[in-house]
Amino acid sequence: MASSNHSDSETPATKKIKLADVDTSYNSDLTSLHGFKLIKVLNENAQVKNIVLHGKFENADGDAVIILEKTPFSEETLPHFLTSETSLVKEFHNDIYSQYMCHPPSRFSALKGTIIHPATTKHLDKYSAQSFHFLYETPQDYEAITLPFIEELSFSIQWVYNILEKKAEVERIVFEDEDPVTGFVLLPDIKWDQKQLENLYLVAICHKHGIKSLRDLDRSHLPLLKNILTKGEEAIKQKYGVESDQLRIYVHYQPSYYHFHVHFTHLNYDPPGCGIGKAHLLQDVIDNIENIDEDYYRKKTLACVFKANDKLFKRFQSAKNVK
Repeated sequence: MASSNHSDSETPATKKIKLADVDTSYNSDLTSLHGFKLIKVLNENAQVKNIVLHGKFENADGDAVIILEKTPFSEETLPHFLTSETSLVKEFHNDIYSQYMCHPPSRFSALKGTIIHPATTKHLDKYSAQSFHFLYETPQDYEAITLPFIEELSFSIQWVYNILEKKAEVERIVFEDEDPVTGFVLLPDIKWDQKQLENLYLVAICHKHGIKSLRDLDRSHLPLLKNILTKGEEAIKQKYGVESDQLRIYVHYQPSYYHFHVHFTHLNYDPPGCGIGKAHLLQDVIDNIENIDEDYYRKKTLACVFKANDKLFKRFQSAKNVK
């Protein structure tokens, strides 16, 4: 990963690029990135082929964060790549091995773009390249450090309420159970372009308010958890033909926003946050509450992975005098 400043007036990131997918409640009629002034490259990830930019739009207040990601290949578009329209420039040749830069037709070189505007300092911190740190949060730590932090400084989740109240992203909803206690909406995560099933990524957001995270769950929430698990699997099989044994279904702790939601990803895809210290399998969550202790997650010491600039991590450092 790298983070750097660019002073060029027109880099590849600032040219007029048609966005394959823009997710934003602002500037929803954008057709190009003309007028975007790059301030800094916040992060660049060669593994997942994306870059995160901090900048400003001309004639618009506030900062903006733009995430540009190369879209995956698909079997349907491959025939269009394997033609004379794709030019090759040789970089080296050694015995039977050759490496080329390939330049496909421009119509098949689309990028997926996500725009956050206006972006806050929290967004800039979230998407900046940083080192990671591992710590354990005790129930006492949660009460003394994490819960006050959530109440004071958490991200606005109005966008979540907009989805639940059908004020935004209505056309993206794959399935909904409208029950106010056990119901949820299921829709694609913005990380998924909805083209490659191997990269399938959906999120179930519960209708019930007041469940901030894993820490709040107890026996009373078992009907909700089981409903999300079974109906989420059924909806994905019906819509996409992906079987339940091909899904990784989990809850994040710490979550990126504090309204309870569940992640559904294809086992062939390893998205950020699916590893130890972040992801808790939903079936395990249900079993722990049902068979071990109804207040399991209120009593459990939980592992957490933080970025170095995470404000909650800094709160932990201050409280525990950790460097």
